[in-house]
Amino acid sequence: MRTWWPLVAICLGTFMFLLDTTVLNVALPDIGTDLNAPLSGLQWVLNIYTLALAVLTLPFGSLADRFGARNVYVAGLTVFALASLTCALAPNTGLLIASRAVQGIGGAAMSVSTFALIGAVYRGPDRAQAMGVFGAVTGLGAAVGPMLGGVLTECLSWRAAFFLNLPLVAGTVALTLRVLGNDRRPEAHRIDLPGTAVFALCTGALVYGLTRAGEDGWTPTVYALIALAAAALVLFVVVERRCVQPMLDVRLFGRASFAAVMVCVLASAAAFAALLFTSVWLQSDLGLGPVRAGLALMPLALASFATSLIAGRTLHGTSPRLIVGTGLLLSGIGCALQSGLDAHSTASSVALGLAVTGIGVGMMGPAMAGAVFAAVPAERSGMAAGAMTTFRQLGPTLGIAVFGVLFRTGSGAAPVEGLNRVYVAAAAVGVIGAALAYTFVRKPAPVPTAPVRREVSTAASGVNSTQR
Repeated sequence: MRTWWPLVAICLGTFMFLLDTTVLNVALPDIGTDLNAPLSGLQWVLNIYTLALAVLTLPFGSLADRFGARNVYVAGLTVFALASLTCALAPNTGLLIASRAVQGIGGAAMSVSTFALIGAVYRGPDRAQAMGVFGAVTGLGAAVGPMLGGVLTECLSWRAAFFLNLPLVAGTVALTLRVLGNDRRPEAHRIDLPGTAVFALCTGALVYGLTRAGEDGWTPTVYALIALAAAALVLFVVVERRCVQPMLDVRLFGRASFAAVMVCVLASAAAFAALLFTSVWLQSDLGLGPVRAGLALMPLALASFATSLIAGRTLHGTSPRLIVGTGLLLSGIGCALQSGLDAHSTASSVALGLAVTGIGVGMMGPAMAGAVFAAVPAERSGMAAGAMTTFRQLGPTLGIAVFGVLFRTGSGAAPVEGLNRVYVAAAAVGVIGAALAYTFVRKPAPVPTAPVRREVSTAASGVNSTQR
């Protein structure tokens, strides 16, 4: 049993930073009332956290190589705890958003260290079993978030969700230092600071511009921000192509299979991005409290959790093209089933759609890594995994910003009208992503076991003949 304590330490941190991506979904209306914040401000409470995760995942991977995954993991936990404390005590939206950004920095350090720690501790069948448990914990973090956020908000306060992190971090740090070793590689390459800065400018300008578009309309400022994001994207490509050790080799996007998988990763986040606006409708239109709103969202999270457990075992060896494509298609169908709401709709009106979406999301999780690795050469697998993690965090951020424009545009006094537009858009994203997956995602190359056996047999025959 002692050999599994390192996995407990790793999973505790993973559970916390994933929990904080969803725990506030049902708490946002209470936060808005308490801090007198508009919806655009509330979006940034969520967006800034996932944006920090997306921007810093790749650079923190270099830090983990140089200074050791355990040290980076512990540092991330410490920053996460301190930021959680300032979030819990924040007297206004500005400080809450800033604290969430710092919390995202800690979360990025935690997230990028976990795979390295599992790989360093476990080998062979133990590693496969550890990754299975790790995947289940990942699904559990998403499943528990809305419900836990609702219970804490209704029974205590939205601030309790942040206070809860403090004892959990303290226990995780103590356990980590006791059971995990550290592996430093001083020769590892340095952080690509120019690439990181330009990528942050691109994503920040794009998300901020879309958020302002939803609040103020398509003003000259919004167009300027979108143009700045486009210019920064071009500059990022130039910088990365000239960098000796880039954080992301942009030439990988010249492979249709890799580019399609990255789009699929972004598309897989559409359903979760729509949850924010579903929560707003449940509480503002239907008058549900945080706990009942959390319960109403549970079909998606529970279906995703259960499906990921089953798919990881029963679909092993199935082509990622089929699994990812079908998962995205089911996600899109589920979002379509949630549309068509009107003034007489209730929470049960979206239950079936949420469950179908959850099944699709649960299918994709275990297969996405296989799809990424099949799309790139073996020597680029580490960079491809980092890109997948970055796009997975960027997806909800962009989704919330884009869907925010649809949710508010022309919705008048009925949020349900905007919510229907969000569902239709999310359904379209799922269907388009499925088409790309079915068309471009590659199957893993078969292992050439038979030719190797024949070659060895021939060589052995030659040796025996010489000896005779």
